[in-house]
Amino acid sequence: MPTSVKSDVRASSAAISASGLRKSYGDKTVLDGINLHIPVGSVFALLGPNGAGKTTAVKILSTLIGADGGQAQVAGHDIAVAASSVRAAIGVTGQFSAVDGLITGEENMLLMADLHHLPRHEGRRVTAELLERFDLVDAAKKPASTYSGGMKRRLDIAMTLVGNPRIIFLDEPTTGLDPRSRHNMWQIIRGLVSGGVTVFLTTQYLEEADELADRIAVLNDGKIAAEGTAEELKRIVPGGHIRLRFTNPAAYRAAASALTEAAPDDEALALNIPSDGTQRELRSILDHLDALDIEADELTVHTPDLDDVFFALTDKTNVPNPSRHAKENVR
Repeated sequence: MPTSVKSDVRASSAAISASGLRKSYGDKTVLDGINLHIPVGSVFALLGPNGAGKTTAVKILSTLIGADGGQAQVAGHDIAVAASSVRAAIGVTGQFSAVDGLITGEENMLLMADLHHLPRHEGRRVTAELLERFDLVDAAKKPASTYSGGMKRRLDIAMTLVGNPRIIFLDEPTTGLDPRSRHNMWQIIRGLVSGGVTVFLTTQYLEEADELADRIAVLNDGKIAAEGTAEELKRIVPGGHIRLRFTNPAAYRAAASALTEAAPDDEALALNIPSDGTQRELRSILDHLDALDIEADELTVHTPDLDDVFFALTDKTNVPNPSRHAKENVR
């Protein structure tokens, strides 16, 4: 994953924190005591199968519904006792667009400015700036019903930004978009974070979380099944290995004899060594080969991807097949 995508998550202050958050509907427990700590200026992705409680978590943290137990703070405000302060600090874009198709894009923006009680001249200024920022100037005077899915999503987020929120909840923002529009949306999200905005993202697109998120949590059966960076999560699934390839058959045979834990591939003159790909393991293997004056021509690290992590954590009837989605990072 490109390091340029990620924001700096070293900030100690939390934009969003939650402890023991619970929510049930009848006898169905949707959230069963989840804990969260999301630093300012970071992207946090919440993954989970349909019905796992992702949208419920967003609704609670954005004060749209109340929790049955636990506590949470958003932008430093308790969601239970300072809901109006929370709402003033956040923006929310749901998986279904809030755009009114009967009016123009510009009118949608101006309506949002009115809802935020902006003075008329300020509302027009903000509207013009955001329409330009999201490449919607040419379509501004057209009914939103004529917009493509990607344009509606851009307008939706532009409307969310009218109030200049520092925390944005994006609930499956790229659902239904084609790959090009999805990548355009990723660029928008990256731009928001580079401006200091904190993004709470729910998604079913694992590639999306891998590309954008500083930290990822997997929600299953109402609980956080695992949380960490993408690389940390990938290491919890077995199947990672280091692959050494040789062009010299003698060097290959010598390495195979020295690395007894490796699985040989005689046809490719390659060795697969079980590993989680840490720097320490890489150094240990290379130092061992150097001591024997054996040199590999190619070294690659294969790690399970988020698909494997997702299946392993959310579907106990499925045995993950890490090799099916193995990623290669040439060193």
